Amino acid sequence: MIRALTTAAALTVAATIAQAEMIAKTSPHSVTVTIDRLQAAVEGAGATVFARVDHAAGAANVDMELRPTQTLIFGNPKLGTPAMIENQTAGLDLPLRVLAYADGEGVVHVVYHAPAALAETHGLPADADYIAMMTGALDKLTTKATAEE
Repeated sequence: MIRALTTAAALTVAATIAQAEMIAKTSPHSVTVTIDRLQAAVEGAGATVFARVDHAAGAANVDMELRPTQTLIFGNPKLGTPAMIENQTAGLDLPLRVLAYADGEGVVHVVYHAPAALAETHGLPADADYIAMMTGALDKLTTKATAEE
């Protein structure tokens, strides 16, 4: 009984920490347009887009409905490789991913994990230059994607 309560408490704390490590923004654009804009910003910055996942299309393929939801997977080996040299398990969370989804009211949200979480999860130095650069890049790119213009 005590073990089950301890496990439940640990899972609750872990879920709270994980939630706190997500950065969230809203977009005035549709999910597709937001991800299009993000992809253009990523490519314009010289980074590589590795994949674009349309989760709603995947759901439709199995006769299920999901509100618009897409993930863009991208990165820059100049930033990701140093993290993996420090600890190759960082490759589990690299390349970077940004999710855009429409909620029940149609508001489009853009979310991603803070690079500081990458450092904590994989035992990387929190003050590493690549963590700061990833943090700045994700903010700049998602700001471009969600801008009114």
